[in-house]
Amino acid sequence: MSWFSNFLTSSIGRKVVMSLTGLFLIVFLLIHLVGNLQLLYDDSGEKFNLYAKFMTTNPLIKTVSYLLYASILIHAIQGWLLWSKNRKARGQQGYAVKTTRSTGTNSFAASNMGWLGTIIFVFIAIHLYQFWLQMKLGNLPMANYDGEQVKDLYAIVSAAYENLGFVIFYVLSMVVIAFHLLHGFQSAFQTLGINHQKYTPFIKGLGKVYSILIPLGFAIIPVYMYLFH
Repeated sequence: MSWFSNFLTSSIGRKVVMSLTGLFLIVFLLIHLVGNLQLLYDDSGEKFNLYAKFMTTNPLIKTVSYLLYASILIHAIQGWLLWSKNRKARGQQGYAVKTTRSTGTNSFAASNMGWLGTIIFVFIAIHLYQFWLQMKLGNLPMANYDGEQVKDLYAIVSAAYENLGFVIFYVLSMVVIAFHLLHGFQSAFQTLGINHQKYTPFIKGLGKVYSILIPLGFAIIPVYMYLFH
């Protein structure tokens, strides 16, 4: 197994792990957005609360959630290690040779993945504390739907989105995620060797669309709730 551990600690191995965990998190973001969009229903949170209960009590979903938490942590750690190594390498080389060409926003995202990832990790930690941890351990009020008692997570979310400061923080975090996805989506496929003149343009295009629409979808929710709920 030494070859496997050597592979995982090598630059290539770390990039592969980053790509696989990144793609898993990309899929999760889409599923998470579909669930969160239920906050926009004008039903006092019924659909969202029932969705939240299903996501926190279904055995299969709970098992997948542990994989999600592990993926977030591994993705962050491997990203920081790669970023630190690249920064040291650039420092040793100095400015004698510069081969990277500017490609606009994608270049910005690529050269600042470490900072963007750190901001996202802080956002996730706050997000989990404010909502997930309260769902698990908090003393939430209960809502009754046809005789079924459900924790009223909607009440906490709605209260949070009444705070303009938090809404701005959430929206800015989605902008950061958009930049992170802009580079990460395409980079994940490239690292795994999925490159072809026929498919690569489609992957790039899909990555750009995904990087805009998914964060935009998340950002719309707190803005809409702040303005209309």
